[in-house]
Amino acid sequence: MKVFLIAGEASGDKLGAALMVGLKEFQPDVQFDGVAGPLMQAEGMQSRFPMDELSVMGLAEILPKYRALKARIRQMVEAIIATKPDVLITIDSPDFCLRVARLVKAASDVRTVHYVAPTVWAWRPGRAAKMAHHIDHVLALFPFEPPLMQAAGMACDFVGHPVVAEPVASDADAARLGAGTVVLVLPGSRKGEVSRLADRFGDAAAQIAAKLPDARFVIPTTGGVHDLVQDRVAHWKVPVTVLPPGSADKSAWFKRADVALAASGTVSLELAAAQTPMVIAYDMAWLSRIIIGQMLMVDTVTLVNLVSDTRMVPEFIGKDCVAGSIADAVLDVLAKPDAQRAAMALTMERLGQGGDAPGLRAARAVLAGLEDATVKNDQTTGK
Repeated sequence: MKVFLIAGEASGDKLGAALMVGLKEFQPDVQFDGVAGPLMQAEGMQSRFPMDELSVMGLAEILPKYRALKARIRQMVEAIIATKPDVLITIDSPDFCLRVARLVKAASDVRTVHYVAPTVWAWRPGRAAKMAHHIDHVLALFPFEPPLMQAAGMACDFVGHPVVAEPVASDADAARLGAGTVVLVLPGSRKGEVSRLADRFGDAAAQIAAKLPDARFVIPTTGGVHDLVQDRVAHWKVPVTVLPPGSADKSAWFKRADVALAASGTVSLELAAAQTPMVIAYDMAWLSRIIIGQMLMVDTVTLVNLVSDTRMVPEFIGKDCVAGSIADAVLDVLAKPDAQRAAMALTMERLGQGGDAPGLRAARAVLAGLEDATVKNDQTTGK
């Protein structure tokens, strides 16, 4: 069995690696090809080019790299058609991945699976109908997504969110990190995010420290932004502990933190798993902010709020991403941390905590979809 996988960023690499583990369990002879990050490469896949080339987010951010991305799209399409895999699995990064899938489908009968449903419930609902022309099957992270994809004409399985399978540090691990009020600061995993948010988060940290002199600020980092974070926090007015990529203490700090200030994204679910109250803040390039702001169909972008169907996590998005407001909210959450905990527990339950690992569920769904497609094809051709 040959599987062609494309991941475009760290979160997709994590999903892809877990999926590969699941596929190898059910199909030990499976062969992998495509674009991978370090986690997928550790599972036995050689990446055709560095995954970091695809780690671009936002309309305005894509424009300067459009020509290079277009060339990579052509390269991927040609490789897939030449190797004729049993299935193409694209993982998130829709601006790149769905263009590849569309061209592959136009030139071949390769089965296409997209892992991570597009957020049609948040903005651009027409994307689902467009996807249905070239995507056969969607693997969804959230339980409310399958009906939306199925209504557009695609098979869709809720396979659970990977956060439910990740280990959470124990109270003992957290306690060894010492006393004091710990504020976890998470300005993003992309360079563009860190560049836009780090100074504002630093100003917010200074205002928090003015009210809480014992506050300790800790920033976990990923490989792609570690040096940039180090450079930015050198100008902060408060001491900061910057954790290196892959730090063994990361999970313990998530558990130990009294509150987190985080960029919008899946990190809010990691915090929910650790039962760490949070404040979410985010901003984009000005053009992306204007365009996406006009398209948004929901009143919150925080995943804990959406999955729990509450609005317990305060958020400061776009023009509201201001240091003073953020600092006040962090202090409020510190004063009343229990207000979020029920919403965080409900979120984890709804994302599949306690069930099979999402990678296994995703692998099972992919293989079942392939089997169903084979049966339908045999019935059509009379075999």
